[in-house]
Amino acid sequence: MVRIYILEDQELYLEGLVLLLKKNKQFQVSGYASSATQFLSELPTIAADVFLLDVHLPELEADVILSEIRKIKPQQKVIYLTMMRGSRMLHKLEKLSFQGYILKNASIQELTNAIEIVAKGGLYFSPELTPGTNDLPAFRDTITVNKPEQILTEREKEILKLVCEEYSNAQIAEKLFISVGTVDTHRKNIIGKLGVNNTVGLVKFALTHNLL
Repeated sequence: MVRIYILEDQELYLEGLVLLLKKNKQFQVSGYASSATQFLSELPTIAADVFLLDVHLPELEADVILSEIRKIKPQQKVIYLTMMRGSRMLHKLEKLSFQGYILKNASIQELTNAIEIVAKGGLYFSPELTPGTNDLPAFRDTITVNKPEQILTEREKEILKLVCEEYSNAQIAEKLFISVGTVDTHRKNIIGKLGVNNTVGLVKFALTHNLL
């Protein structure tokens, strides 16, 4: 269970985000705030694995907020949310260490992937922030977006291997002592996470990344 705390000043977006994340059984929304003042007052007592923070708030600059987080919770994992594809704020933030940066118009699947990767100790930056551009020079060698070992869970990797070995959903279910419906759900999640369209795409991905 990954505990998440959200700081977002747009009430409608905040409410929608909370509802969507609560639907995922792997996540627990441990709290949220719509103002930096509220967030900082609660900061010492917040228990969350990942912070989702709006990078543009009217009260305080993002780097000031992150600086306060680092004073109280030096190892806290932080993902920033933004509508902008490029920002000078990134260069201020990178000195204080943050783990993710994702666009607000990203799909819920991408956001889910980002949270899972960061919770496991990885980094995630929206694909639009392409490594090699001037947006994230310091992270050029550490971006982990496309590493399947950080995108897929152990169960998903296990099922992917069996799919590539031409096991049917029923055979996989019997082998792993789970229901066919659970296998089907995992299979759909794997396809969504890896950005492929079908079983052929899964096999190609597994071969390319030496997962077999």
